[in-house]
Amino acid sequence: MRPRGPVELTSIMTVREFSEATGIGASEILKALLKGGVLANINQQIDYETAALIATDFSIETVEKVPEQLAGIVENVKDVLSAQAADEMRVRPPVVTIMGHVDHGKTKLLDAIRSARVAEGEAGGITQHIGAYQIEINQRKITFLDTPGHEAFTAMRARGAQATDIVVLVVAADDGVMPQTREAISHVKAAGVPMIVAINKIDLPAANPGRIKEQLAAVDVIVEDFGGEIPSVEVSARSKINIEGLLEMILLVADMQELKANPNAPAVGTIIEAELDKNRGSVATVLIQNGTLRPEDNVLVGGVSGKIKSMFSDSGKRLRHAEPSMPVEILGLEGVPQAGDILQVMDDLSIAREVALQRTRQTRMEAIGVVRGTTLEDLFSQVQQGKVKDLNVILKADVQGSLGAIEHQFNQLSSSQNEVQIKVIHRGTGAITEGDVNLAVASQAIIIGFNARPDPAARRAAEQQGIDIRFYNIIYQLTDDIKKAMVGMLAPTFKEVVEGFADVRNTFRLPSREIVAGLYVTDGKILRTGQSVRVLRNGAVLHDGKISSLKRFKDDVREVISGYECGLVVEGFTDVQVGDNMEFYRQERVEGTF
Repeated sequence: MRPRGPVELTSIMTVREFSEATGIGASEILKALLKGGVLANINQQIDYETAALIATDFSIETVEKVPEQLAGIVENVKDVLSAQAADEMRVRPPVVTIMGHVDHGKTKLLDAIRSARVAEGEAGGITQHIGAYQIEINQRKITFLDTPGHEAFTAMRARGAQATDIVVLVVAADDGVMPQTREAISHVKAAGVPMIVAINKIDLPAANPGRIKEQLAAVDVIVEDFGGEIPSVEVSARSKINIEGLLEMILLVADMQELKANPNAPAVGTIIEAELDKNRGSVATVLIQNGTLRPEDNVLVGGVSGKIKSMFSDSGKRLRHAEPSMPVEILGLEGVPQAGDILQVMDDLSIAREVALQRTRQTRMEAIGVVRGTTLEDLFSQVQQGKVKDLNVILKADVQGSLGAIEHQFNQLSSSQNEVQIKVIHRGTGAITEGDVNLAVASQAIIIGFNARPDPAARRAAEQQGIDIRFYNIIYQLTDDIKKAMVGMLAPTFKEVVEGFADVRNTFRLPSREIVAGLYVTDGKILRTGQSVRVLRNGAVLHDGKISSLKRFKDDVREVISGYECGLVVEGFTDVQVGDNMEFYRQERVEGTF
């Protein structure tokens, strides 16, 4: 018998439980799921949204039941801080992340601040250990997150975590603004975090701080010397020149932000790193952001729970308590959390375990479903509902001139109407990288490649995260698509399916003057017919055309798969060079409109 009133359903349930709650036959539910492309059985778990959709087809009203134990569960630290009583709030130390181009001295600077020769023992200029530590200057503390670059910063932000108060951007005085410098700037601006520029290596003969400030101004980072609002400090990490001046500037910027937290509340923090140690079990580094953490506290951390057995400072000292902005290493978790997970103290360990189990189920459900980023098609529906005001774009092109021309077109589109504004949150030349995809995830952006293609790591990341990458080689087509999306007219009729990649290992000239490219197929496959080919050099598109011939040794072949070598002639193109890459794709018709 079917219920008359609204049916209460939990956020996750089995098909059997859904059937019992609503009176809908299990076979009917399985049929409905099959129509939606899900092959399930009676013990299959489904989420509330799926269940509510099926119930609607049977004219049954549903409401989501929120378990009592979920009341008070922290979703983000910002809400916790805003809920604290003003008279309970106390000034806390700032949390600082250092970013910049490789070899510009990030690790040396951290080393100089820490006054420990850690950097000397690190190989290849790559920070080996992601952690956090605290220093004291003038009876005040500063916490530094020791990360390998903006990737960790953005990965945490993509998961909703905001642990950093200030970013110190390191730029070498003898080298200047480099690609990774520009990337870091884009990531910091997208996060809305205050920035301090540290111009490093000023003790070198080739140092030119004035030129660095001009280069920064060209990428819209205007330092105070040039009339802007971004502080800059000239330092030498190697010679330990003006390190104290940098620390004092950090404290000054922190004072302007009025950073506060309530040390008397139950602890809430963010996981910086976590690993499974064969001797100590699950080990996690957590940055406390509100309240005070103590041994024996019961904690919920993402999909993991546990009781704090012991806590250690960054120097390995055993601790009895950890206050806001303090990084601590904790033992006692029953599993390994992810960086960016929120830690919160719970009264009851059994409730913490139950919530952790429910979160794990939810994560599993989301993994089964398709979680998409922002696409141009999504944009139209969101504009119609009045949800979107800004379209965030990451723009990569073959040359700087193309970037300027495209941005000019975007500005004209934005000024022509008020509903949607286009914001280019990062721009650059060359291949689309995994870092671009991470930024797109964190900022709900689409990526546009103008004569620029993604590298294999970026393509895999985009597919996994559902990030929309659009490729163009004609500006008016690009602006036309964006314009149609903005006014709700986007109706793509074809989509591109990439089927293979290959590296050019050798080249041969035929008597006919054609150039044979000796290829090694690195991914997917090459088909003699039905495919087009792009020739890429450093990520930029040199040529887009057809395959003239495909051979293995001296024999014509129809197909060459990953892991094999072959010879290929690109129709009408003779400028193939060793080190070029080739991308093989076909156009697939998309039925329907958006």
